[in-house]
This record gives sequence, structure tokens and C-alpha cells, in this order.
Amino acid sequence: MTSSYRVDEDYDYLFKLVLIGDSGVGKSNLLSRFTRNEFSLESKSTIGVEFATRSIRVDDKVVKAQIWDTAGQERYRAITSAYYRGAVGALLVYDVTRHITFENVERWLKELRGHTDDNIVIMLVGNKADLRHLRSVSTDDGQAFAERESTYFMETSALESTNVENAFSEVLTQIYRVVSRKALDAGEEQAAVSLEGKTINVGKDDVSALKKVGCCSA
Repeated sequence: MTSSYRVDEDYDYLFKLVLIGDSGVGKSNLLSRFTRNEFSLESKSTIGVEFATRSIRVDDKVVKAQIWDTAGQERYRAITSAYYRGAVGALLVYDVTRHITFENVERWLKELRGHTDDNIVIMLVGNKADLRHLRSVSTDDGQAFAERESTYFMETSALESTNVENAFSEVLTQIYRVVSRKALDAGEEQAAVSLEGKTINVGKDDVSALKKVGCCSA
């Protein structure tokens, strides 16, 4: 059970998430919808990197997300390694009305996995699901890709605020589950998590097991 927790001063865990995918798929609006409950109809490309934070409550702990958003254009690729460093979760976003953005998901996933720890929690997100009459990527196709690659999957609408909360919360909750279980296994009260060049030390089998039951279309 997760719930919104907007007091930002105090938190038990700090997790870095990254938003990736082609330009124009709605990454910035997903971020603003989740962190500020805002949506902009004026589409403009993100220049460089920006990030926002929001805390949610998972069980009896406060989990703070630092969510990074960058442009999807090729010319910003130089920032790649710094952008991914320390990330423990990712939302890989495509636009359900533009099939090319779905085709490019495989390339993005390869890049993500090449720059992050094997145990990163990944959510495949089919955004702009409100544009039903323009849809060119079926839910089944998105689901099949997610199952094949062992990622989570949801379709969202930043415009209608559909599943945005669920997508981010699910990623944060699954990271928390792995970390808290590893801390328990190690006999520690809390697993130390830092964004400063460190990654969460979790076993590969733990995340794989979570992913097998976590692939779902909401």
C-alpha cells in the first residue's frame, strides 16, 4: 500500500530514478504530473537535464524519489553516463500513437542496462493512452515486450493523470521491497542507500523474482 507523502524534509530512503525514451513521448509531463500534479499542453523539448523530487509512504517508511529527466534527442547523448550513474529505477517511455518510439525502446533498454547495475527496476510505460483514436501500438505488444525483457509494464496518460501515480509508486515500492529484504537478510536495521556514486547492493535473483510476478497492465 502506497500513499502520497508530501513533507520533504524527512525520509528513510532516497532512490534515484531516470526517465528515458525518445523526444516528445511525454517524459517531462509524466514527471510534472507525479511531482507537482501539473500538465503542460505546450510541448517543448527538455534541454540538458532536470530533476524533481517527491516522497511517498511505503509500509511505515518514507521513500523519497529523485527523478531525472533528459532529452531524447541524439545530440544530448554526451551526458549519458552521468545521467545514469547511481540510478536504481527507470521508467522507459514510448508514445502509443507513434510506433517508431516503441521500436526504439529496445535501443534505449540496451543503453540503460549498459550503464546501470543489473538489478535496476525498470517500468516500460506506454504514454498518451488517452489518444485512443490515434493508437498505433497495442497494449498486447507493450505487454509482450515487457514480459520478454522481464520489466514491469503500464500504460499511462499524463494528460488525464491515468496510472502516472501507479507507475512511479510501483517502481519505488519494488526497489524498497528488495532493499528492505536484503537489509533484513543481513541483520541490519536499514540498508544504506546513497546517490553519490553508490548503488544498491541487491542480489540479481531477488529482482528477477519480483519481475516475474510484476509484469502487469493496469
